[in-house]
Amino acid sequence: MRKFDWVKPGVTGAVVGAVGLAIVGFTWGGWVTGGTAEARASASSKLAMVNALVPFCVARSGVDDPEAIQTLADLKDAREYQRADILMKAGWATPPGGTADRDLARACAAKLSLAS
Repeated sequence: MRKFDWVKPGVTGAVVGAVGLAIVGFTWGGWVTGGTAEARASASSKLAMVNALVPFCVARSGVDDPEAIQTLADLKDAREYQRADILMKAGWATPPGGTADRDLARACAAKLSLAS
C-alpha cells in the first residue's frame, strides 16, 4: 500500500463537489454573474427613474405647453406604438437637463391615456 492512496479519490471528490455546488448555486440558489447583476441593477435604476419622472411628464401636459390640447388630441387618436414618439416630439418626455427618453414617454403615454 502506497503512502498517498487517498489523494486521487479526495481530489476527484472535491472537483465533483465543486462542480455540483456551482450547478446547484447558479440553477436554484440565485447566484448570478457580475454582468447579470449589473444588468439587473441598471434596469432597476432605469425603472425607478421613469417612475419618478412620470408625474413631471403628466404635469407638463397641462401647464407648460401652449400646444397641449393639440398634442393630447394627437395622442388620443394615435396608435399605441406611436404615442411615445408624439410625447418625445412635444418635449414632455425630456427631463430637465436631459434628453428625450422613450421609456419615460411610454410610461407617460400610458398614464395620460388612463386619465382621459
